[in-house]
Amino acid sequence: MQYRPALLRLLENDRGGKILLSILALTAILIPILNLAVPASSPLHVTNFTVAILGKYFCYALLALALDLVWGYCGILSLGHGAFFALGGYAMGMYLMRQIGDRGVYGNPNLPDFMVFLNWKELPWYWYGMEHFWIAAIMAMLIPAILAFIFGWLAFRSRVTGVYLSIITQALTFALMLAFFRNEMGFGGNNGLTDFKDIVGFSLQSDTTRVVLFLVTILVLALAYLIGRFIVNSKLGRVVVAIRDAEDRTRFCGYRVESFKLWIFVFSSILAGIAGALFVPQVGIINPGEFSPLNSIELVVWVAVGGRATLYGAVAGAIMVNFAKSYFTAALPDVWLFALGALFVIVTIFLPKGLVGLIGQLNQKRQEKKLASVKVTEAK
Repeated sequence: MQYRPALLRLLENDRGGKILLSILALTAILIPILNLAVPASSPLHVTNFTVAILGKYFCYALLALALDLVWGYCGILSLGHGAFFALGGYAMGMYLMRQIGDRGVYGNPNLPDFMVFLNWKELPWYWYGMEHFWIAAIMAMLIPAILAFIFGWLAFRSRVTGVYLSIITQALTFALMLAFFRNEMGFGGNNGLTDFKDIVGFSLQSDTTRVVLFLVTILVLALAYLIGRFIVNSKLGRVVVAIRDAEDRTRFCGYRVESFKLWIFVFSSILAGIAGALFVPQVGIINPGEFSPLNSIELVVWVAVGGRATLYGAVAGAIMVNFAKSYFTAALPDVWLFALGALFVIVTIFLPKGLVGLIGQLNQKRQEKKLASVKVTEAK
């Protein structure tokens, strides 16, 4: 029996995954070269703005992949993943604020500018340790995971499903948004956290730092895809799909449905938190607007447009829809929200499997035509 590397076995029947990883690898090679090595006067030069916007798109792609795990494979339509994303972003934002030190407007080495402005005398206890990158990185994953575990344990144990679960997750997101808007919370209130200077000792204004953040985002997205593919191909993934298709029957077969749903929900929240943590240093700000329920609804649209239960479809949908959003909000700002709503309706009615499903159907029809022509030729 011929030995094959684990990666090849994992992607053996995953053509879409191979294409996605190839595109990510090509992007990781070309973009840094075109940004750092090609002169700014050249038409091939990629600007710093383009690098930042692509990095943002890939963060959104990681967030969409996280939702696809729970919605596409487990059938849990969560409208609260925007909250996990924002919590991860705030954890990284707190670290970045602590790196400013005495370079802020008020020159206070211990307190961020907004705390000095609000006449705070000391740093809140939950800011302790956030000057260390490794603590902030752990918190970016741990806080969303704890929230997801508590919420999921209560909801799944009570067997809350369907639209009721979606409404509760949306209410959770809205409640967090209102809380973070309050100055008393100690997270910058309406303005959020911004004016970042450094990350692990490197200036965020440096071209090299921006490119490194971009490459790290691509690497994390690729790893998340491989881990997600491993999960859905495993026994755990098959049980999760069974729960999506027939939850009661799966429970009657002896599986603890609540435990499987809770596990995949918590893991998905961790991916969302990581996406938020990667998003903040590249965009340069995090505010309570990231908790907006509208963001979580847009996230659902990304996954639906790309194609549920594929992983690579969610990634493609996130990038395509956000590219369209960037274009239309600049060219036709009054039309974008209507276009987004119309897109979701059209996809739901005519493309229930998303664009990936449409491409699969077209390929199948093409294969059927080829097979039919071959049979006709053999008959002659």
